[in-house]
Amino acid sequence: MKKLIIVTLLTLMFAQVSAQLSNVILFTENGERFTAILNGVRQNNEPETNIKVTGLNAEFYKLKVIFESAANGEKNFNLAIELGNENTYVIKKNNKGEFVLRFMSSVPLAQAPASTPAQTVVAYHVNPVATPVETQTSQTISTTTTTTNGGTSDPNNMSMNMGVNVDGMGGSISINVSGMDEGMGSSTTTQSQTTTTTTTTVSGAHTPNHAPVPTHVPVVYLPGYSGKIGCPVPISSADFSDLKATISSKTFEETKFTIAKQVLNDRCMFVSQVKEIVMQFTFEQTRLDFAKYAYDRTYDVSNYFKVNDAFTFESSIEELNDYIDSRR
Repeated sequence: MKKLIIVTLLTLMFAQVSAQLSNVILFTENGERFTAILNGVRQNNEPETNIKVTGLNAEFYKLKVIFESAANGEKNFNLAIELGNENTYVIKKNNKGEFVLRFMSSVPLAQAPASTPAQTVVAYHVNPVATPVETQTSQTISTTTTTTNGGTSDPNNMSMNMGVNVDGMGGSISINVSGMDEGMGSSTTTQSQTTTTTTTTVSGAHTPNHAPVPTHVPVVYLPGYSGKIGCPVPISSADFSDLKATISSKTFEETKFTIAKQVLNDRCMFVSQVKEIVMQFTFEQTRLDFAKYAYDRTYDVSNYFKVNDAFTFESSIEELNDYIDSRR
């Protein structure tokens, strides 16, 4: 009985985990457009720079990335998924110039933010997405015209009989004349007209279980913000809290700076978060160095002037402003 209970509990736990669904976000660091192939099935209809695939139910997938540019080719990766979470990966080039897949973050689906403005959202499916194909059909129509020229006609045949009596000798002559005079003829003219019809069909159509064609779903990461966006997906609140706590726990300024840079190598922040990290440093020069480093990794870059409040000297503000001008 005890073994039966254990087996039952394990079965229920496995069923619960298996029932969990997950999302994955794939985007390129430098905006290269690509098509995602999961377990051999193409997911997005057109090459995109940022794709969210929803409804994933396994922990591991084979991912093939086919870049729109032939110069970039294609790349194969092993994709790990944390069930019940939204997992974010960035496709970027390493120091050798090769494309690599780097994990960025994983948050529970209930806490996951809405999709980005330029993000393609598609439900995971095992059948290829439909591709419109144009076909042309040609149809030739012939018209025949008959024209009659010259002569006259009689609808009835005409016949003539004549009797002759010469020196007591009888005889007769019979003459038959057809109803059509000589010189009467006809001509035939044929006219052709070709009509071409273009028909759009769908190849690789989905079965009733297929996912809809990807649609762009607008999202606002910072309500009310309408300025320039410097990076695609800001760091989650939970991850930022962990980062801030880790930096605060360190004693040396250099160590704090190294940790902050490590996180921003693969992450993106709001201006308010950048300012909080800047305030973790004691020295003015360290604050300035980090503010410069974080500029290219900030979501709401049009709000970057708010970082100026973290500096003591106006010369630091001027130097930061000169740096920002050089990056535009």
